[in-house]
Amino acid sequence: RRIIDRKTVDSIHVSEITSLHSYQLIASEGYIVDASARGFLMVVTRKDLVPQEFRDNLNLDSLIGTILCLYLPQMNLDLDGKVVRAKHIGRGVFEIALEFSDDIPEYWRECLVDLLPEPGEIG
Repeated sequence: RRIIDRKTVDSIHVSEITSLHSYQLIASEGYIVDASARGFLMVVTRKDLVPQEFRDNLNLDSLIGTILCLYLPQMNLDLDGKVVRAKHIGRGVFEIALEFSDDIPEYWRECLVDLLPEPGEIG
């Protein structure tokens, strides 16, 4: 069903993952591991989650539909997107799938994905 190619990327560090609805810090850091022109997938560990209820329950379903903002220090870039999926994949690690906002031009999204390093491309 997917019509947009996904790209596995070399764990791009992100920080300051914040809800734009409540301006609450959700996680101190995480990593983008997969991206496409439609959105991206990041992983966050339990220890990096800030709200106590997320650390205690191992359930991030309440984030679905929330717009998150995050910072990519390596690129000096802020990104935001709507959470479309969030699940615990084991050992205190969560996958959070975000979809870019419709108002972000597709050309810009495609360029961003092209710039993200593939595994082994850096160092």
